[in-house]
Amino acid sequence: MRRISDRISGKENLQMRRGLVVVRGGGDLATGTIHRLWSAGFTVVVLEISSPAAIRRPVSVCEAVYDGETVVEGMRGVRISDCREAAAVIEKGSVPVLIDPDGESIKTLKPSVVVDAILAKVNLGTRKGMAPLTIALGPGFEAGVDTDYVIETKRGHDLGKIICQGTALPNTGIPGDIGGYTDKRVIRSRQAGVFRNVCKIGDIVEAGQEIARIECKAGESYTVIATITGIVRGLLRDGYHVTKGFKVADIDPRKEELKNCFTISDKARCIAGSVLELCVAFCREE
Repeated sequence: MRRISDRISGKENLQMRRGLVVVRGGGDLATGTIHRLWSAGFTVVVLEISSPAAIRRPVSVCEAVYDGETVVEGMRGVRISDCREAAAVIEKGSVPVLIDPDGESIKTLKPSVVVDAILAKVNLGTRKGMAPLTIALGPGFEAGVDTDYVIETKRGHDLGKIICQGTALPNTGIPGDIGGYTDKRVIRSRQAGVFRNVCKIGDIVEAGQEIARIECKAGESYTVIATITGIVRGLLRDGYHVTKGFKVADIDPRKEELKNCFTISDKARCIAGSVLELCVAFCREE
């Protein structure tokens, strides 16, 4: 897959490439933004925690933390151990992924833009002044105070809206509607323990079918069952230590949408477009 930027030459391409964007977070929604920026020719560095918990793993660049590298729709993410390794990865057209939960490397990288795409629903340390342009995705930030802009992440009429002042809509705890299902399609652990896969992403399952189990203390284990019939769209990495109530799986009731398990979602692309809009406008002003 060729990037859009590969088909752009001359002065315009140089102008787009001069801005370094640091994205905090590499889950599926963050990866939509990372992929859009990378496709447009921006240099992107991703900062992650040491044990990411993405369930839509085929479309989450954070998987490079575990596997060393991963590929999402033609974009290769490569784990690096420090900032000095970033240049070599970028030179090969890939995206460096650095374990840096506190964003300490931002001081060294000196990016033009910082995007908080952790989607923790609270601010975990991103602030204005980290870069000339700061953007946050979702609730937990006030535009003009914590960051320059906030992007709405709640599904609906305002999804992707660029907020210049104020906050995104508060987190309701209810997942967006897919195929007529909201909270029922998302599965959470009933007990703390070690998560063990029985099914894999892309499998078609029936309601009540075992898709995983959780190994608890004293040799006990608990079955994780599909709450609805459909495709396993998201599933936590095998061996992950979970707490009670932890999100471990996502079922898509639309059996005909198998390809959606392995491609960036419409929601992620919408949010990404708004981030790209801000970054392009900012680079033109520099």
